[in-house]
Amino acid sequence: MRKILVTGGAGYIGSHTCKALAASGYLPVCYDNLSTGHRDFVRWGPLEVGDLHDTVRLQAVLEQHQPLAVIHFAASAYVGESIGNPFKYYQNNVGGTLSLLEAMRRAGPSSIVFSSTCATYGTPQGATITEQCPQQPINPYGRSKLMIERMLADLGACGELRYMALRYFNAAGADRQREVGERHFPETHLIPLAIGSAGAGAPLGIFGGDFPTADGTAVRDYIHVEDLALAHVLAVEHLLDGGASQQINLGTGRGSSVREIVTALHRLGIGVRTLEAPRREGDPACLVADAAKARTLLGWQPRYTDIEEILDTAVAWHAA
Repeated sequence: MRKILVTGGAGYIGSHTCKALAASGYLPVCYDNLSTGHRDFVRWGPLEVGDLHDTVRLQAVLEQHQPLAVIHFAASAYVGESIGNPFKYYQNNVGGTLSLLEAMRRAGPSSIVFSSTCATYGTPQGATITEQCPQQPINPYGRSKLMIERMLADLGACGELRYMALRYFNAAGADRQREVGERHFPETHLIPLAIGSAGAGAPLGIFGGDFPTADGTAVRDYIHVEDLALAHVLAVEHLLDGGASQQINLGTGRGSSVREIVTALHRLGIGVRTLEAPRREGDPACLVADAAKARTLLGWQPRYTDIEEILDTAVAWHAA
């Protein structure tokens, strides 16, 4: 069986990727400390419980399973938290990745798909973001991810590994079978917070109504999590086929504002309650991807491009 090690495979995007790997004939081996992941999300392969900083444990897992490649999700991923506690982000994201890379050097493999982010771009100047746009992150989360990209590039340049850095935009939705979905504690993501506000949850905070956008609220490119998962499978296959290291954006190329999300949820029968609040530090006004490179290089095309269709899968997951 062709195995792929998936760090953070018990999380939101990681679990969807494990499902996509299994559907493509791979056996995903989930490596997760379950600090934010969920044991019940590990359904398509074995779970190896361990911490990313435990290099010896990682090496043992790699030697036991001998995966063809690694997909690396495990990280801290909250922009606001990173501003208040930057040490955690450099320790977990940069330090944890160094531990993983050391284990890979000792035990193999030499191919890695890295979960990067559009936060490495900071505040873009144009309407859409290409891979050639300057990377000038404005928060510790984005800076930690950019540091990892540069580590991979340096190691790749001297022939130690090959990598794919997937800079994706805002993950959203859930699989149609409602097997896994978005479940964070505490929850900080817009869509589940909006859905929850219609029930017992707190009103949805709209952080900033004075951005230079059409309706004054922040605009993001929401990409369905199943489309993200498929891109990771294609990136693995690119490397296994001998493809060169690359940095690639993943998004739909369409932006939706916070108010547009609220309106779309109302159309789906979700009575979102909102509360106006000041802007948050480190939030750009607009982040929309140019994903032409992913289409050309990987043959990847997002199947979900309508925001209401994406939201519908999230509503179904939370209802279930």
